[in-house]
Amino acid sequence: MNTLTESPVAAADVQARVAQLWIYPVKSCAGVPLEQAVLTPTGLEWDRTWMVVDAQGEFVTQRELPRMALIQPAFKLDQLVLRAPGMLALHLSLDGVESPRRVRVWDDEVEAWDMGDLAAQWFSDFLGPDAPEGLKKLRLVRFDPEVKRLCSLKWTGGRESVTQFADGFGVLVASTASLDGLNARLAAAGEAPVDLRRFRPNIVLSDVEPHDEDRIAGWRVQTEGGVAALENVKPCARCPIPNIDPATATSTPAVSDALQAYRQDPRLNGAITFGMNAIVLAGDGLVLKVGQAVGADWAFD
Repeated sequence: MNTLTESPVAAADVQARVAQLWIYPVKSCAGVPLEQAVLTPTGLEWDRTWMVVDAQGEFVTQRELPRMALIQPAFKLDQLVLRAPGMLALHLSLDGVESPRRVRVWDDEVEAWDMGDLAAQWFSDFLGPDAPEGLKKLRLVRFDPEVKRLCSLKWTGGRESVTQFADGFGVLVASTASLDGLNARLAAAGEAPVDLRRFRPNIVLSDVEPHDEDRIAGWRVQTEGGVAALENVKPCARCPIPNIDPATATSTPAVSDALQAYRQDPRLNGAITFGMNAIVLAGDGLVLKVGQAVGADWAFD
């Protein structure tokens, strides 16, 4: 049996720790912090498994409906429980679906499963009154596990990797040091600090320098069942969602203004980036836990 000192984690260029784990069961709704999570080929289990769509099956996010940030998912036994201010809780079976439905997420049209009229009414009642025309009537859909939604082969180097309803890749990686750097800039501008909920990461690393996640390629996590392998492949371009306060769903431009000053990324033609998109290379079924050791390799162009 290998010890930690014999593992490829300890021999890596960069040593880090898993500081936080997050999943977002319903795309663009609030996240769920976890002490441990099962790794799957599409990322962390239950991440972006459900998605809100309009009447035409087009995906809807906080970009259009900031109040989605106030919808808080939780797991209870075999149910996904959704709560929102002023609403009775919505209980959905983890195995329950109603009817097939074709939906679109960005440029991908995929087969999914509609979650039924009760879920549709719940989302429409909470989000519809303040929604623009065309987004008054909403549906909730679930990703079909039989569907293979490929990540961009351009960024994966031609390797086949899959995701569910995430924007483009299975895992989003950030670091506590990167957030500290941003908050230092916000403080200098007289703005309040923010937390990582605004950036919606799945895996947060500690014990690294600010934006080291930009500079690493392959990385590994030492779990009790073996070594999980992932690779950072694409910087995460940022839309206005980080400007939305997850506690109030109100938006101010302070975060984007601060990032504009130092996070224009030449790899994406000057787009503002924060965090890195990663793909899963190995470790299906392994359990990631907060506190586990991470070893990463520097990326070389």
